[in-house]
Amino acid sequence: MGSNGQVTGAPSAQLAVDEFLKAVNAKDLQAMSTVFGTKDGPARETMDRTELEKREVILACYFAHDSARVLGESAGLGGHREVRIELKKGNLTRETTFYAIKGPGGRWYVDNMDIASVRDFCGNPGTSTRRQ
Repeated sequence: MGSNGQVTGAPSAQLAVDEFLKAVNAKDLQAMSTVFGTKDGPARETMDRTELEKREVILACYFAHDSARVLGESAGLGGHREVRIELKKGNLTRETTFYAIKGPGGRWYVDNMDIASVRDFCGNPGTSTRRQ
């Protein structure tokens, strides 16, 4: 449980990624911070708040999507689970990997992700045909 009594993390690696992606699309930094973390728990309890919010805003830009589909999950390094996701935004389709780790209370947290594979999502207007 978080310091405010709210349960953080998710019961599985895939659910942590799913919750993270839902929070990204809702632009809900609070919800992102409940499943973004490390083996020590949610980032909002271990990171400077301003730094965390800056990071979340950047992640929200890169990972905002129209649809997401789990492609698979495998064991990663150091106890991580690697969750492969196909993200679609506008006419772009990209595969990316999220890295989840088990934290306190057996709850799972997203602690890293492959931003390089979705770098063209940020600043892409999606289905909009607006010209610069």
